[in-house]
Amino acid sequence: LLIVLGFWLAYQLRYAIGFPDEVAPSDYRPFRSFLPVLVLLATLLPLLFLARGVYGLSRWTGLLDEALLVTNSAFLGFGGLIVAVFFVRTLYFSRAIFLYAFVFAVGLLLLWRVGWRAAMAIIRARGRWVDRVLVVGAGPAGERVMSALIGQPGLGYALAGFVDDAPVAPAWAIATQRAVVRPERLGACHDLPEVVRREGIDEVIIALPSTAHDQLYWAIEQCRACRVSFTLVPDLFELSLDRVSIHALNGLPLITTQDSGIRGPNAAIKRSFDLLVGGAGLAIIALPMLIIAALIRLDSPGPALYGQRRVGRGGRHFTCYKFRSMRRNAHNEYAALATSTTYTGDRVAFKMKEDPRVTRVGRWLRRTSLDELPNLLNVLRGEMSLVGPRPHVPEEVAKYEPWHRQRLALMPGLTCLWQVNGRSDLTFDEQVRFDLYYAERWSLWLDIKILLWTIPAVITRRGAY
Repeated sequence: LLIVLGFWLAYQLRYAIGFPDEVAPSDYRPFRSFLPVLVLLATLLPLLFLARGVYGLSRWTGLLDEALLVTNSAFLGFGGLIVAVFFVRTLYFSRAIFLYAFVFAVGLLLLWRVGWRAAMAIIRARGRWVDRVLVVGAGPAGERVMSALIGQPGLGYALAGFVDDAPVAPAWAIATQRAVVRPERLGACHDLPEVVRREGIDEVIIALPSTAHDQLYWAIEQCRACRVSFTLVPDLFELSLDRVSIHALNGLPLITTQDSGIRGPNAAIKRSFDLLVGGAGLAIIALPMLIIAALIRLDSPGPALYGQRRVGRGGRHFTCYKFRSMRRNAHNEYAALATSTTYTGDRVAFKMKEDPRVTRVGRWLRRTSLDELPNLLNVLRGEMSLVGPRPHVPEEVAKYEPWHRQRLALMPGLTCLWQVNGRSDLTFDEQVRFDLYYAERWSLWLDIKILLWTIPAVITRRGAY
């Protein structure tokens, strides 16, 4: 129906509207003269789509891949049709109408598929038409699978939990874009058949490490015995699954790994984005920053700007600029407050809800995050980025556990995932999990989303103190 509609719209554009120029009376063709061509097209394209797998795409297929497959298939179909038509009836039909028909038909087909995806995402996000999934294995590969399933409810998968022989640590959790979650452990690997029956599992995703060959084959046999579909995730020696490229050399598969850091072209793209947006932002807020500086000076003695040593990418120290929100020489009181019996905050990142050193204007600045606006100077100097882990002082970095130090591989930023998902209400471990999630899945679009999410986070002030 969409193909027919697309062809009819093309006919109206060419013969009724006369785009790009009027059709001479001698060249005019009634719509019924195109019916044989239209019947052939409406039959040929669906068959071509069927042969090329357009109607059998998995839910994992991205929209871009789907659009390219539809467009390529339609191009082949229209190309074959044009050759056949003009071989039989040379100069009888307008050539432009086939170009218009291709554009309209493909456009309508893609709009339909985008609309269908949007409708299914809304339905699945509400818990309907979803498949219950069980993950076998809670190693690095299993964690990434569970993170993807939880973070993309539109795929239509509801994570029931996981099975793994090793009990997870009390502080174990998984980060997604919007939360740090703790999926339920439903048993050990040998409990797989019972868990599948008890939980009503529709699909099993096996993400066992490469060394667990016997368990892998056993899990496959149990899935077959339970008549439940299953998917295998290659562990690839615990590499990040989205940073592996597979090539072929005379039929021999070659696996190439890519750095998880933001380097090369990605670093250039991120830096260009920082300079463009950061420079424009600084120009826009220059006057409000002058007003804030005046308010700080009127409220308490001391400079309006405060420079503090922070630890940046690779452990290098730099001076981080902020609006002063505390009384003068407040850093001299840090050690006493951090070790006092009244302090109940995080053991690594020092944060007090009722910090006695904060001034009246400073409390307002912290609640609104306006005290961090001078960080834009650090962005322009190349010491910080718009998006990245918040930098800590050397005393806090000295308390890092080994896995915490992975966040130092990134350029520190004004805002980050944990800033828009709870801020200081999160524990430091949860903050680091968000930072590592960001490092592994960085994209320019993710930076843009985090910047947009920062706006409501600042307005609601949740976790800001």
